[in-house]
Amino acid sequence: MLRVVRWTATVAAALLVAGCGGGSPTGGSDEGKGTDPAGRNGPASATAAPARPDLPSSLTSQRLDWRRCGATEDSAAPGDAWRCATLRVPLDWSKPGGTTIGVALIRARATGDDRIGSLLFNFGGPGGSGVSTMPYYGAIVPALRERYDLVSFDPRGVGASEGVRCRGDRDIEAAEGVDATPDGPAEEKAYFRDAADFAEGCRRAAGRLLAHVSTTDTARDMDLLRQVLGDRTMHYFGISYGTELGGVYAHLFPERVGRMILDAVVDPTADTVGHAKNQARGFQRALEDYLRSTGQDPEQGTRKIAALLERIDSRPLPTASGRKLTQTLALTGIILPLYSESRWPRLTSALKSAEQGHGAKLLALADQYNERDSSGRYGTRGHAQRAISCLDDKQRPTAARTKRLLPEFERISPVFGDYLGWDTAGWCHDWPVAGQFDTPGVSAPGAAPILLVGNTGDPATPYEGARRMADELGRGVGVELTWKGEGHRAYGNGSDCVDSAVNAYLLDGTVPKDGTVCS
Repeated sequence: MLRVVRWTATVAAALLVAGCGGGSPTGGSDEGKGTDPAGRNGPASATAAPARPDLPSSLTSQRLDWRRCGATEDSAAPGDAWRCATLRVPLDWSKPGGTTIGVALIRARATGDDRIGSLLFNFGGPGGSGVSTMPYYGAIVPALRERYDLVSFDPRGVGASEGVRCRGDRDIEAAEGVDATPDGPAEEKAYFRDAADFAEGCRRAAGRLLAHVSTTDTARDMDLLRQVLGDRTMHYFGISYGTELGGVYAHLFPERVGRMILDAVVDPTADTVGHAKNQARGFQRALEDYLRSTGQDPEQGTRKIAALLERIDSRPLPTASGRKLTQTLALTGIILPLYSESRWPRLTSALKSAEQGHGAKLLALADQYNERDSSGRYGTRGHAQRAISCLDDKQRPTAARTKRLLPEFERISPVFGDYLGWDTAGWCHDWPVAGQFDTPGVSAPGAAPILLVGNTGDPATPYEGARRMADELGRGVGVELTWKGEGHRAYGNGSDCVDSAVNAYLLDGTVPKDGTVCS
């Protein structure tokens, strides 16, 4: 079972321009520089923001030991410009003097003389690794790199930051045979048994960490990082789930918001069912845009794909490897290329092959989404995503409620609705830790302007979320910029208008007019 996600390290690495060379896993230290209010380099101790009185000095005065980055589980070592370190943060933020855990960091220093400060990135998920993704993304933002130290991190519970792994590779592959859209009592029983088994695996593997990987916990980690880096305010770039994280940070620390970009904005007013409905609309909209681009009638094309999935549900398609393309894997393979218009030709080829009875191409797309490599090893992003979102989400829709909702989901999307409807009940079924909120608090009165970028063709975070985030942040805080484009995210996705507006804001502090539209 794998929830449709907003932005992940895997998707990022696949869709962004690769730009990192080889590097040694060991090397010298690069510690000791901070920023003054004018943005110049200087000793961190002289320019750090005032210490938070509730935090022990062992946290606020820690010095980061920046060293050359080694390879991670899912990426090679980046080039020599990148340095990695570990920030110590409280396991339990209600007990800041207690047990600490490590948060893995990555940074490349600004290349120019007119440095503004640090720019912290979160690429979404939740569960995406910033340490793995930052070097790829850094290659396409040279203008930002000139004036900012580019910084990212693996949030707690992710990757190198006490990453959660709830299942072994063989069990993950076996679980791919579970039907995520159960058609009867037997399949329904298997679906919820699999969900319960996954939850139990997370409980055993993560232990007490499982209760401390929330978005609120990570937002507090970010503010400690801001202080340790020596920045008076938080300059931040959040993509997809990273926009929710940014909104929560602004809610907790409005006076510390610097220049903040939220791209591919999550709707903060949507609860568990609301998010699933939003994504059903978003992916259906993207699918129809794709179908139009190939000269097909969207309604007829949708019916054709839905019929194909029904046939695969009854008779999975063979592949040369001996693995079968199930309905759930086929749907996952359709989802991945909708994240980027550049991948639509691959979707065309995969669908044509599946219509001819061959499942290999859709299976390859599904494997990429599921982080499965050629040797059968899987990444852990989905494990962390589930741990974080189930701690955040207070709601636990029952199977009975889901069944009542399915007709509405199917009306929204004949292709994705059933899958996303069932997901509301299965994702956090039997989860061992209670969720924290129905919807996140993001109101941030008094914060500096926050630029929200929405893409009208975004499948995973429909563009309406930007307006709703703006309303929740409060008058004079949220500034909306819309791009009439395709794919998940807007900045760096082919629009000079969007890129210019974002760069002007981050580099010069120029805030665009609220409601600006880029065609």
